[in-house]
Amino acid sequence: MGSTNEENGSKGGVWVLDQQLDQPMDEEARRLRNMYQEKKFSTAILLQLAFQSLGVVYGDLGTSPLYVFYNTFPNGIGDPEDLLGALSVIIYSLTLIPLMKYVFIVCRANDNGQGGTFALYSLLCRHAKLKAIPSQDRTDEELTTFSSSTFGERSFAAKTKRWLEGHAFLKSTLLILVLIGSCMVIGDGILTPAISVLSAVGGINVRHSQISNEIVVLFAVVILVLLFTMQHHGTDKVGWLFAPIVLLWFLLIGGIGMFNIWKFDSSILKAFSPLYVYRFFKKGGKDGWTSLGGIMLSITGTEALFADLSHFPVPSIQIAFTCIVFPSLLLAYSGQAAYLMKHSDHVYGAFYHSIPDSIYWPVFVVATAAAVVASQATITATFALVKQALALGCFPRVKVIHTSRKYRHQIYIPEVNWIVMVLCIAVTAGFKNQNQIGNASGTAVCIVMLVTTLLMILVMILVWHCHWILVMVFTGLSFIIEGTYFSAVLLKVNQGGWVPLVISAAFFIIMYGWQYGTVKRYEIEVHSKVSMAWILGLGPSLGLVRVPGVGLVYTELASGVPRIFSHFITNLPAIHSVVVFVCVKYLPVCTVPEEERFLVKRIGPKNFHMFRCVARYGYKDLHRKDDNFEKKLFESLFMFLRLESLMEASSDSDVSSLLDQQTRQSGDGSNNSDPYSVVDLSVASEDSIVPADSPLGANNAVISTHQAASRVEIDEIEFLNNCKDAGVVHILGNTVVRARKNSKFWKKIAIDYLYAFLRKICRGNSVMFNIPHESLLNVGQIFYV
Repeated sequence: MGSTNEENGSKGGVWVLDQQLDQPMDEEARRLRNMYQEKKFSTAILLQLAFQSLGVVYGDLGTSPLYVFYNTFPNGIGDPEDLLGALSVIIYSLTLIPLMKYVFIVCRANDNGQGGTFALYSLLCRHAKLKAIPSQDRTDEELTTFSSSTFGERSFAAKTKRWLEGHAFLKSTLLILVLIGSCMVIGDGILTPAISVLSAVGGINVRHSQISNEIVVLFAVVILVLLFTMQHHGTDKVGWLFAPIVLLWFLLIGGIGMFNIWKFDSSILKAFSPLYVYRFFKKGGKDGWTSLGGIMLSITGTEALFADLSHFPVPSIQIAFTCIVFPSLLLAYSGQAAYLMKHSDHVYGAFYHSIPDSIYWPVFVVATAAAVVASQATITATFALVKQALALGCFPRVKVIHTSRKYRHQIYIPEVNWIVMVLCIAVTAGFKNQNQIGNASGTAVCIVMLVTTLLMILVMILVWHCHWILVMVFTGLSFIIEGTYFSAVLLKVNQGGWVPLVISAAFFIIMYGWQYGTVKRYEIEVHSKVSMAWILGLGPSLGLVRVPGVGLVYTELASGVPRIFSHFITNLPAIHSVVVFVCVKYLPVCTVPEEERFLVKRIGPKNFHMFRCVARYGYKDLHRKDDNFEKKLFESLFMFLRLESLMEASSDSDVSSLLDQQTRQSGDGSNNSDPYSVVDLSVASEDSIVPADSPLGANNAVISTHQAASRVEIDEIEFLNNCKDAGVVHILGNTVVRARKNSKFWKKIAIDYLYAFLRKICRGNSVMFNIPHESLLNVGQIFYV
């Protein structure tokens, strides 16, 4: 109701222009836009990026040889056939999951270069109405980063879309799956540093048995503390070391593997035959089945590979994996297996036992450094995931710090860092055993993979429009492999596998509780919007004294007048001469270009001096209320006033020709027809609005029109400038949400206790927007849901 009344209350010609020009983008325009967005890389640059990706993407996957065989055979190797079978399963697991599924299929499902569960969810939200808070409107679909596809009404994709959109239960289930997968990634971010560092420094007592395990654990804890306390510095200054370290690590483990195959048992290469996979399951029975929990660790880091995708283009990641990572891992595991064929009693610390004596300590140093790099990769992925969840309203407000001016993806979240550090140290010092930590890590990784598979099924249907047969093949193979691993890790829940379940359950309660409270608060604010008829009835003065200055009223509503405004003007005797409703809105896109950031429109007649400004952000963007934001906001207002005055003084055809030429002059390759976006409001000079191919009479008419419009716009722009100089006040609503007395018990717990507690301990909007205390005005109100 608020949106309709608002449009009726506007007296300018804006709405006429909106109806004429704001048409959906046609397929040809979308194709050209997508071509414009594609980045082309030369071979040399791709090779350079492939080298750099080693240090960011593959650290976790590369350190798995440190602990896989011990976790697979914690009680020793009874039969060499079991070792051959386990190696064969490892080989084909690496081939089918990281190589075939993730590197060549899942990585293609990135959201404009972003990876992870929330990126897949955002991609789906753009192709179907799945988002819980429906703040998205038609103008958002014209963003250059907003890519969606169309399909026939009778297609399988269209039927699937209607099925999802028509059932609220399915939307909630999908969101729950995304949250579960995200919580498991956070759990993996806790467990991976623990097992990687503990396994790396465990090489100390392999050659020096007199050093106790307690000393090893203490050494690992010290490294972890140093790692987490250095996070606030970022990786910009030392990141250049990561790629050489990991490259050296892969070359070392590959070379050692080749040496061990040649020295101990070259017949181990028989494991490349899939026949040994069959023999492994046939002969192993229950023991062979449970050992899959250890083999599962050989593909840990695969999900981190997808989560860290934003740093590099997909081709560079594919080159790095196929040319360096994959062959090095195959050689490393084969070499360890060849050594264990002759020394089956050395399964504990098998990697360090298999190293030649002459290079033992250099490899130990490189292994420890590689473990730190692997830990850094998972910590960075955790920060990125929390940032995405925060932007999509699924995580309490926390402080996000950019640690690098050059690289926008490098962020630091203090609260998350210290929580993860405490939990990581607790796991390391509590278990003191890489076997139990390995069981926990395998559980987390397996659940994340299952969630990714479910999301990929929808991506293949809604985004890629794959034939249902291909979807069924992908689904069947993925569920057979990952379901088998999942059944194995469930058998080890009581042996450490419960840890990620408990950690993820705690994070899930926090994330879902916050999202539930946020949705309920948004719904009540939408239903309690103030009608435009009531605003018009107050008159230009709004029934109050209009004092000089600009009042920026922050609201989550992208349309209509929020209830907090009526609460404000009925309890205070004065209001500012200019009122701007500011809505900071996050969209299911990775980023919103600066030139398309703001949408501006007028609320009510001109003499009310009321406007709305919607600032749009993607989940990768970081909004901070600073002078630059305020400056751009007012620039958008001024540009809006100029265009509005042009429209009032011109005929519809004149305005259309002006905007047509303006669109051609913009030269940005987009077809954004939104009349409120900054890119379409750019009128540089009087000459720039004259059509180049128009007759002289038409030119004179347009120039005279612009001169008349300029005289009209000067007064209001000068008025707005004077009000801005008088002072800008930021008005924030402090909305308290409480459950009704007749609400169900679980709802009272979720709203009155969980959500209220999270709002109390998290950062307030004034802190998130960095608003100066002297310019802040809080208005409180209570809503019952």
